[in-house]
Amino acid sequence: MRQSRVCTPNLYAARVTRLRPGDRAPGFTLPSADGSMLSLHDLSGTRTLLYFYPAAGTPGCTTQACDFRDNLASLTAHGFGVVGISPDSVAELRTFSLREALTFPLLADPELVVHSAYGAYGEKTLYGRTVTGVIRSTFVLGPDGVVERALYNVRATGHVAKLRRDLSLD
Repeated sequence: MRQSRVCTPNLYAARVTRLRPGDRAPGFTLPSADGSMLSLHDLSGTRTLLYFYPAAGTPGCTTQACDFRDNLASLTAHGFGVVGISPDSVAELRTFSLREALTFPLLADPELVVHSAYGAYGEKTLYGRTVTGVIRSTFVLGPDGVVERALYNVRATGHVAKLRRDLSLD
């Protein structure tokens, strides 16, 4: 499968281009918490839950990551892999992964290039104010690298249960 080229983000852009079902997932290669590199191409052949979160170790992000961890065996049994991406450094991700006993890849995107390509960085409303930052998002990618679902502004709590219902995994 040919990887898409990822552009450098305009961090000051007000408008976010969002992916839709049927779009080809933007290609990437990023460092993981274990020091290896992981690319979209490495995920081909498997349905993947690719999720973007703001910061490792914060309460909401910890809740979400642990929820994926606690459901990983069931998700894997249904043919899904899980990958998380945040703007954290590899060292921060390693600490987070070890502390929370996470058994799926966490990828570092400190330059926000991949976040921007997926529409997971831009303007959002936070406590009634418009701010620019990471938009908590999840993408269901097909084995061919095509977006099956694009979910933006998801809640950390209860997100995996909602995904399971939406994907008829219960």
